[in-house]
Amino acid sequence: MAASPNFFYSLSLINITTILIILSLSLNAGNSRASSPQYHSINSASDNSTSGKHHHRWVGPSGHRVITVDVNGLADYPTVQAAVDAVPQNNMKNVLILIAAGCYIEKVVVPASKPYITFQGAGRERTVIEWHDRASDKGADGQQLRTYHTASVSVFANYFIARNISFKNTAPAPMPGMQGWQAVAFRISGDKAFFSGCGFHGAQDTLCDDAGRHYFKECYIEGSIDFIFGNGRSMYKDCELHSIATRFGSIAAQDRNLADEKTGFAFLNCRVTGTGPLYVGRAMGQYSRIVFSYTYFEDVVAHGGWDDWDHVSNKNKTVFFGVYKCSGPGAAAVRGVSWARELDYDTAHPFLAKSFVNGRHWISPSDA
Repeated sequence: MAASPNFFYSLSLINITTILIILSLSLNAGNSRASSPQYHSINSASDNSTSGKHHHRWVGPSGHRVITVDVNGLADYPTVQAAVDAVPQNNMKNVLILIAAGCYIEKVVVPASKPYITFQGAGRERTVIEWHDRASDKGADGQQLRTYHTASVSVFANYFIARNISFKNTAPAPMPGMQGWQAVAFRISGDKAFFSGCGFHGAQDTLCDDAGRHYFKECYIEGSIDFIFGNGRSMYKDCELHSIATRFGSIAAQDRNLADEKTGFAFLNCRVTGTGPLYVGRAMGQYSRIVFSYTYFEDVVAHGGWDDWDHVSNKNKTVFFGVYKCSGPGAAAVRGVSWARELDYDTAHPFLAKSFVNGRHWISPSDA
């Protein structure tokens, strides 16, 4: 179905960033070494060399495609899921899905067979995808959904990008101790995902940072209990972490379970705002790893700052919780337990750059 001319006539639906992205994709379509989050390199021995040196053979998508979405029907598709469905299995093109301003009340899934997709909104206050599932709700099979299946948007594909768009789960916030109210707004289970200027809105378990390497830049993440959780290997840079906790809350619950796993959450130059008291991190996994660097904390941090989850697994002996050069009235509480370390530069350095997520070859310098 061809896009209506009205979609392109209404320039208010597409911001300047969108136009620049389209131009960039056109210019770089034939350049496999373009600086883009969607490319990666493979080290392979040179066929003509016996010196043992390696060279980079760049692989990635070839060509590009633009799909438009408008909830009012003024585009290729009226829903985001319909646009995703239009991308072929085993996709090997850069696919830019332009999502016009509006509220898209739908549940969206990007399957693993569809990498290289970008969701481009008109601004995180203007373009919103939302749904309302909770863990105790029943699915099509009559069984409870459970937490990971409640996501309003789930992405299993690699090389996913989202810009200037918000994801919401509108289920109400539970009171502490209530069961089955986990309600995920966004689940990322693919590798090498990049988010810029996005919003994540929910209460308990807002953002499921499930698995893979991810980079969040200038995002707004809101919730009450464990509103960032999972076993991803992720950097959050220049983000606002906003608590809506009423009695007690927590920001991050990280699920690293083996000492040699490279997963963890690195928060860099973020702001913690909202209501409290709340823990800044909880030991979901035995070797949970969370580091806050150059982060400003409002006076919302609970005494002790951190939680070992169950108080019986001796996780305080195996977790890696660290802080480095943090500030604000709540910063002192973040350093409130012996097993949350005040890091020196050498120890903090691995958590201060995109190399934490091996970002050199899949995050462009301008995006980092």
